Amino acid sequence: MRYLPNVFIAAKNLHYGMDFCPAFWDWLVESNQAGKVFSIEKVKDELEAGDDELAVWVSSQRDGFFLKPDPTVLEAMGAVSEWVNSNEYTPAAKSAFFQVADYWLIAHALAGGFVVVTHEKPADTRNKVKIPNVCVGLGIKVMTPFEMLRHERARFVLER
Repeated sequence: MRYLPNVFIAAKNLHYGMDFCPAFWDWLVESNQAGKVFSIEKVKDELEAGDDELAVWVSSQRDGFFLKPDPTVLEAMGAVSEWVNSNEYTPAAKSAFFQVADYWLIAHALAGGFVVVTHEKPADTRNKVKIPNVCVGLGIKVMTPFEMLRHERARFVLER
């Protein structure tokens, strides 16, 4: 499987703080080099605007970690737009979704056959377009970061 995680901010702020769990961040880099974990340019842009340790980490990643959109992604954006617009979201929810990286992330996943990794839970709400709802609607596999780590048999072991 190849993954597109959308968990960087929550990982830094909660479970995998860069100060106490550097193994998570090392695992992301190693998994990228193995061709399993990627992110997208739009996520990079949003994270670099944060002006914090995560922005520094993002800026230090090699070319190829953050994928650029290609013609297949641009084509997939049409399918994502069509799905969102054909559901009963409020105009404000649709507008907000189309302005953030989530829209691009889902299009990349659809175009490239990626699994989307997120903490977000599906919900029946008209007021926010939820990543898992769109993924399920478009037949994209979605999982939590914990499921991804278990599936990949990641192990973060304390040094002795």
